Amino acid sequence: MPISNAIALLPTPFYQPIGNEMALFEYAYRNQLPLLIKGPTGCGKTRFIRHMASRLGRPLFTVACHDDLTASDLVGRHLIGESATYWQDGPLTAAVRVGGICYLDEVVEARKDTTVVLHPLADDRRILPIDRTGELLNAPAEFMLVVSYNPGYQNFLKGMKPSTRQRFISMRFQFPKPEVEQIILIQESGIEPSMASQLVTLAGALRALKDHDLEESVSTRLLIYAAKLIKDGFSPIESCRSAMIETLTDDLETVHGLMEVVHAVFGE
Repeated sequence: MPISNAIALLPTPFYQPIGNEMALFEYAYRNQLPLLIKGPTGCGKTRFIRHMASRLGRPLFTVACHDDLTASDLVGRHLIGESATYWQDGPLTAAVRVGGICYLDEVVEARKDTTVVLHPLADDRRILPIDRTGELLNAPAEFMLVVSYNPGYQNFLKGMKPSTRQRFISMRFQFPKPEVEQIILIQESGIEPSMASQLVTLAGALRALKDHDLEESVSTRLLIYAAKLIKDGFSPIESCRSAMIETLTDDLETVHGLMEVVHAVFGE
């Protein structure tokens, strides 16, 4: 089963805009257009969706996609009760019924035959056929389909099919500019501006490295983790090692190389 949840009308989480992404999201919502978001791990895609769902006053149904995800996980299935079977909506169906936002995180991790169920919802039909119940749901104007993935992980076997991709408008997320990332760190952790500046400088130095075999570079999320440890009194060097360096790689030689960058930035 997928990891899914609905968040209805909770306080709007903090989100620092980077460009015109908020305006584009609102235009897509008003025009009933599905949205695809591309970007590296930890750059703020999920936080952005949560912020926009709250801003628009719509319940959010989130699905963490994986290679065992089935169409039934999204749409629903019959379950066995005490005296009879009953139908249980999946998160996609639930979002259509209530006019919510359905967010499929890392959508390309799901099997390609599963994502086909999105096609009639992601074009001008905006319908969801439920074969097992005989229902044909028409998505209300408030319903929105949003998917995301990390292009850095994609290969020939796990790319999104053109027939699926061309049903969405798309936006690309990058890591924030240094001045924006510093604001995010201060807001999320309460860390001093000078220390936030050092962490952002470290992130820039680590992201610029090309000679280390890393699947991903340091994310804004990991910077926030380090900032929270430092704010609570943990050593900056050890905070960076635990929250960033050891998370990025298991190779001891690479850890030593990256820690040299940490010591250079913090002057220890």
